[in-house]
This record gives sequence, structure tokens and C-alpha cells, in this order.
Amino acid sequence: MPIELFSADGHRCLMFTDLSGPGDAAVQANQFLIVDDDTGAIIDPGGNLAYHQLYLGMTQHFQPQRLSSIIASHADPDIIASLDRWMTATPATVYISTLWERFAPHFCKPGKTEGRIVGIPDAGTRLMVGRNELWALPAHFLHAEGNFQFWDPVSRILFSGDLGVSLGVDPREPITSLAPHLPKMEPFHRRYMVSRKILRLWAQMVKPLPIQMIVPQHGAPLQGAAIGEFIDWVQTLECGIDRMDERDYRLPA
Repeated sequence: MPIELFSADGHRCLMFTDLSGPGDAAVQANQFLIVDDDTGAIIDPGGNLAYHQLYLGMTQHFQPQRLSSIIASHADPDIIASLDRWMTATPATVYISTLWERFAPHFCKPGKTEGRIVGIPDAGTRLMVGRNELWALPAHFLHAEGNFQFWDPVSRILFSGDLGVSLGVDPREPITSLAPHLPKMEPFHRRYMVSRKILRLWAQMVKPLPIQMIVPQHGAPLQGAAIGEFIDWVQTLECGIDRMDERDYRLPA
């Protein structure tokens, strides 16, 4: 069953957390469904492990033929490897960074994506889902070269992709205090985020937003005090290329 993150005035945000099944070897991943009246959009639909249950779960809330958008933060397999099946089952348009729009068709049979992929420019854009906007915010190198997060002004949820990930936690239990969860977050962010400079630029961009929840693609949502604590923490984090030196570029023994 999905977790309802928000519901008011015909606008709903749902999170699916366990579609790859218990004990699966794949990393846990969240998929998101936004429904506005009778129109829907899926953010980061995942790979083939998630497809069947996500599709069935979606049908409980609206008809698949009303799915207007498949929105991808970047092009990793856990984000969009199921694209071929979504192209068959729905009429949705795919939105993905212009850097990846010519790579995404590799997930599909020839011709399936023709005329159905729209590149998001580096500066981001505002997409319509039903009556309301969904903002694609630049999040380049966090962790992919062409990467976006998605801000829903109605629910005030920031769908943050790989930023804010916590591994090995219950995704159904929101994080309200950051410090106890840092051991589950720090190793991932030190390796997958490119540099402290980029994290500072991101923090500067999102601070003005009235964020009620940060929801990453892996792990649990952040809410309450944890939102500000996370934004403050990542600005000081040495990560990615900050930590690399000649010891990391040696011929193997």
C-alpha cells in the first residue's frame, strides 16, 4: 500500500516504498505518484522490479490512460529502467534532462519513445500536472551530471532524488531529527555527491522555499526540524572530489 504524503482539494502525493519485495538484492527505492483531479504524473518510476506493483497501485487511484507524465530525476536504472513497459501501457510523455533525452530510448524497443520524450533544460522548468505546476529544480551533479529535483508548490514537498538518502531505515517513519540518522546518510553523501561547492549552491537555491517535507528516492522523508538541519549539514560536508587525491588514482597492484 502506498503512503499518502499529502491530500487536499483533489491533489494527492503518494509514495510507494517496497515494490521490489522483501529480501530483494536490489537497493530499496521509492516511487512517487502525484494525482491532480483525474490526471497523474509518476516521478522516478523505477526499474522492472517495481513496475507491476506500481502499475497496479496506480490503478487504485486513477486510470492509467490519464497518466500525463513520467518524470525522471536522471537516467539511472533504479530511476527509469522500466520505461519500455510504461511506454506500452500509458500515453505519458517522458520528461528528463536534455543530457539524457537521447540515452533514455536505450531502455526501450526501437521507435517506442519517438515524439514522447521532452528534454528539461539545465535551468529547469515548470511542468503542468492537472491544474497545478510541478517545478523541475536544477540539481546537477547531485549526483548525476544532468539531474533535477521536483518541487510541488501545492503540497510543499521537495522530491529530492538522491539527495537526503538514508540507507537501512524504515521509509515509512519520517525523520524529524537529523543527528540520529547521520550514520545512515553520511557515507552515501560523501561518495555520491560531487562536492561541497555544489551542495552550497543547492542549499542557497532551496532555502527560500516553504518546504514541509524533503522526500528522497531511497529511505525516509525528512520533515520538521530535520529539514533545516539537513540543509545546514550538507553545506559543510566534504564529499566527492573534495576527498580525492593521487592515492585514488593508482595502477592496481
